[in-house]
Amino acid sequence: MANPFMKWPLLRQIFQGGDARGFDAMSEATRNLRPKNDGAEVSRSVCPYCAVGCGQLVFHQDGKLISIEGDPESPISRGHLCPKGAASYELLTHPQRAKQVLYRAPRAKSWTQMDLDTAMDMVAERVWESRERTFVEEQDGQPVMHTKAIAHLGGATLDNEENYLIKKLFAAGLGMVCISNQARI
Repeated sequence: MANPFMKWPLLRQIFQGGDARGFDAMSEATRNLRPKNDGAEVSRSVCPYCAVGCGQLVFHQDGKLISIEGDPESPISRGHLCPKGAASYELLTHPQRAKQVLYRAPRAKSWTQMDLDTAMDMVAERVWESRERTFVEEQDGQPVMHTKAIAHLGGATLDNEENYLIKKLFAAGLGMVCISNQARI
């Protein structure tokens, strides 16, 4: 029968030798440990916080988010994430995360829940009403065809193609001239 004390890594190293690294230093419990994302599927993504575009690995299993880590193959971040990027998991899983649309009417003191379709219709109606009310077709005898009453501030993680489409939609489609991007600020 094997000596029961040999299950202790220190005694095993003393009596059987070893360099106190790897298998020599592991207890049975340590050898049975597995990574938290063991067996999970992984999807590559980009951090949503700024214009740097750090690579992220999103681990998920059975429709549940397991973890979000830096992507070592990303040429931009090489597996590193800033504190905001490292907190991406909390952004999606925190119990106090807002999961419904909240609306506070003018001069109201409290918020009310609203379904997403109603909120989107409300935003679209207000944008169109503002455009119609403030649209200038001509100024100083010159055609201008614009409104300065509506602005758009794009997100820093949008790529060039998305920014191009936003510019076309809001400038050509709605006549907006106040268009900028978070990455520029």
